[in-house]
Amino acid sequence: MLSTTSLALQYGYVKISYEGLHQATNGFSSSNLVGTGSFASVYRGTLVNFERPVAIKVLNLKTRGASKSFMAECKALGKIKHRNLVSILTCCSSVDYKGNDFKAIVFEFMSNGSLETLLHNTIEDSESTNPSLNLIQRINIALDVAFALDYLHNDSWEGVVHCDIKPSNVLLDDDMVAHLGDFGLSRVIHGAASQISSDQASSSAIKGTIGYIPPEYGAGGSVSAEGDMYSYGVLLLEMLTEKKPTDHLFGEGLSLHMFCNMAIPDGITKIVDSRLLIPFDEGQRRITQQQNMEDTIRECLVSFGRIGVACSQEFPNQRMSIKDVINELHAIKQKLSC
Repeated sequence: MLSTTSLALQYGYVKISYEGLHQATNGFSSSNLVGTGSFASVYRGTLVNFERPVAIKVLNLKTRGASKSFMAECKALGKIKHRNLVSILTCCSSVDYKGNDFKAIVFEFMSNGSLETLLHNTIEDSESTNPSLNLIQRINIALDVAFALDYLHNDSWEGVVHCDIKPSNVLLDDDMVAHLGDFGLSRVIHGAASQISSDQASSSAIKGTIGYIPPEYGAGGSVSAEGDMYSYGVLLLEMLTEKKPTDHLFGEGLSLHMFCNMAIPDGITKIVDSRLLIPFDEGQRRITQQQNMEDTIRECLVSFGRIGVACSQEFPNQRMSIKDVINELHAIKQKLSC
């Protein structure tokens, strides 16, 4: 087991102890718990060495794969830096007060929570400035995630596949800028570390979350950038419709992809989140200066839906490229801004 010191030295992080994290979260109090996942629980905390609140991801080491997830995330985020990726601040590999192994990762705290919460939380917080997401905000978020994927796939140190693109892994900061997080399932796809072990290869079919996993993974295919594009396409369609891919509406013979594909273009207004039909700008002000705004919004919704459908095609070689996605989203944003 790597110690806190060796991890800090290996990845250049500030050293932090279990005691420090225990104090930062008031003993990992439930009042500071902001989320739970397959491998970990996330707490909000305050550390002496950091001016702003932090998010502390505590691994559940009793869950199979949690330790591998910890090391994969430390390795990935220790070498990749981008405006639209969640930044790792430090990590801890130690023992708790009972002598049990303890692993945690400390990230920037994202004050506006996850995309999943903003899309699906029906209780509007009267103190929130963003109780729901309008069309322009969703396009900006889609662009932010696309920028992150373009960097990971094409510009990062060795090429990285995220393997778990979904709304709960898209986090929003004070300015509603989206940051892609949770690299516990990530894989390097080329370069010196591109060889996937037999253990990784055999488990590739379950890398991801049900509803977002590309069909080739289910057939035992290797992880790939095209796999991330499939998950991203599903995410876009979820942003468009406010329906999860696991919604009770979908099952035998019908998927979120098919549901949207059949409705585009003529039935677009029947399937979209109704809040997207209201013309608001990024400051939540109603847009009145543009004539035929309803027609423009409809056209943009159709274009957005077509991108999601194109990315979530069944076969990898049919999926839209990330570069084309970015260009198309920019065009939609420009049309709304005219």
